[in-house]
Amino acid sequence: MTSRVTFVSPATSPSLRQARFYDGDPIDDIGAARAREAAGSPATPARAVASPSVRCRETAAALGFDGVETPEPGGLDVGRWRGRTLDEVGAAEPEAVGHWLTDPGWAAHGGESVRDVCERVGRWLASAQHTEGRTIAVVEPEVVRAAVTHVLGLPETAFWRLDMAPSTASELSGRAGRWNLRLGRPLVAPAQGDTVAR
Repeated sequence: MTSRVTFVSPATSPSLRQARFYDGDPIDDIGAARAREAAGSPATPARAVASPSVRCRETAAALGFDGVETPEPGGLDVGRWRGRTLDEVGAAEPEAVGHWLTDPGWAAHGGESVRDVCERVGRWLASAQHTEGRTIAVVEPEVVRAAVTHVLGLPETAFWRLDMAPSTASELSGRAGRWNLRLGRPLVAPAQGDTVAR
């Protein structure tokens, strides 16, 4: 049995444009319009899930998916930094930011460590591999980073070296515990008459 998980990063939101740790804001008008234009890409899945965040749920809806909110592929909990920009946190807590970017086990901001999110997403992927057909998962960018780190066996320090653009798809396909990866494909609605591979 081959399993496929297509991770879709959410459409743009004010926090994303301002490099602010996500604070629950909705997708913006431009992001919503682009997601609606891309409806039908990726193909209709056997199941759809979404991180439990406003922007992931709204992106899934704009793409035409009734995503089931699932906590396991939720975003990284950044604790007291939520809603602040990286520049603000860096000015107030430069040593803490340094630890956060270099030590995967560090979580003194009161949230999760990079290691925690990589392990959590890895457990979710292990269960997803037993689901036949395609799963669409509209998830926060750090969930895609965690998945890539996990499936490629990368050191957790590589987590911050991976960038995910908004409204892109990254696909994992696998069987027997081995995954293959295709990264960062832009979401583009299929042309009329085109058949979308499932």
